[in-house]
Amino acid sequence: MPEMIEKKKRAKKQSEFLRVMKQLSKNKIAMLGLILLVLECLLAALAPYIAPYHYAEMDLTSAFSTPSANHLFGCDDMGRDIFSRILYGGRYSISIGIIAVMISVAFGMVIGALAGYFGGKIDNILMRILDVIQAIPGMLLMIVISAVLGPGFFNTIIALSVSSISGMARMLRAQMMKERDNEYVEAALSINCSKGRIIFSHLIPNCISPLIVQATMGVAQTITMAAGLSFIGLGVQPPLPEWGAMLSSARQFIRQSPHLVIFPGLAIAVTVLALNLLGDGLRDALDPKLKN
Repeated sequence: MPEMIEKKKRAKKQSEFLRVMKQLSKNKIAMLGLILLVLECLLAALAPYIAPYHYAEMDLTSAFSTPSANHLFGCDDMGRDIFSRILYGGRYSISIGIIAVMISVAFGMVIGALAGYFGGKIDNILMRILDVIQAIPGMLLMIVISAVLGPGFFNTIIALSVSSISGMARMLRAQMMKERDNEYVEAALSINCSKGRIIFSHLIPNCISPLIVQATMGVAQTITMAAGLSFIGLGVQPPLPEWGAMLSSARQFIRQSPHLVIFPGLAIAVTVLALNLLGDGLRDALDPKLKN
């Protein structure tokens, strides 16, 4: 009997996944965002094989070179190939966005699930802690954490993830409070399911759709914030080719050689656009009103 129930659950999850993907595939704008995102991830992953130069390779005779056949996006003030640095930089910028959001979703899911399901004192304590965190503006909180921990790849991820936990937790809490009084929860209680099983096997799968959309768009916002931290010197540090760090290094040459700023800025803009298009499509695909 338990095996049959598990098989039915797996079949239902699979059919729901296929329904979402089918609905998403009908949205051409969302598919464009997905294609752009996949393409950028592939280019970043294959950077050592695609990039014509190493990101740290310098040729001072080519400093400030404009785009040409030898250097598609030109060279920076140290003669480093901008195209190669953007390809390698995608590894840092995109991975920072994804990892930071994954951490914030994991912690936010646990906090939101506990607060939403149990309510009462647990809810009050957890929400008041989140109130204190949210009382500090997000960018200011990231700057403070980065200043305390110091600049760097992993410290930037920590700063970005901490500032996003509150929003994720509150969203899941609201969904949990809607779902916890449904009949399937009462049925699970009647057969002595543990509270942990009810929360993580029954409630969270039914509450996670808005969180997926929020996380997708959150990656775009996190990439922008990471670029902002690097721009003010608190994120990933040179010579690593993170896109925000590239903008920071090039800002003093913006009039003399605008291509130093244009191409990293375009890389950030295209990535954020792709994620927002995909997020909009996922929101529509996961909307229960569109199931029929």
